[in-house]
Amino acid sequence: MKVQEEDSVTPSGYVRRPAVLADAAIIAAQREAMFTDMGVEYREEVAQFAPWVRRHLEAASYLGWLIETGGEVVAGAGLLLLDWPPHFVDPQPLRGYLLNVYVHPAHRGRGLARQLTETAIAETRQRGIRILSLHASEFGRPLYEKLGFTATNEMRLMLENP
Repeated sequence: MKVQEEDSVTPSGYVRRPAVLADAAIIAAQREAMFTDMGVEYREEVAQFAPWVRRHLEAASYLGWLIETGGEVVAGAGLLLLDWPPHFVDPQPLRGYLLNVYVHPAHRGRGLARQLTETAIAETRQRGIRILSLHASEFGRPLYEKLGFTATNEMRLMLENP
């Protein structure tokens, strides 16, 4: 399925902007809220995501976008640029990984997640990256399917800490 070329417009009263280094704590807080909304126990003080995202924002391997209204950040998404081995599916040694798509509950249903996802898709395309993947929550899956994402055959092995 081809990714739709529609480009949603930021709803009136909302402003989309690129994430900057100073936004690391906001991105981490949105990530914690995202997992909480999915019913997953997540504590930022244990996960240490904020220092990780700060490093990757600084290295430009994490690109983020935030949406604000009334001076408050209410939505966000990130694109992780991955160094990936060339493969028969795509010889390009870069892949994109979409993560941290989050919209505050009071602002859902206004197309903000769609716009952020389309922004990440456009950035991926602009960089000549052909594969963009993500792990979808049950809430996000319908949006991603509408935008052309399909399920893959990924498997996972969880190893215990040594």
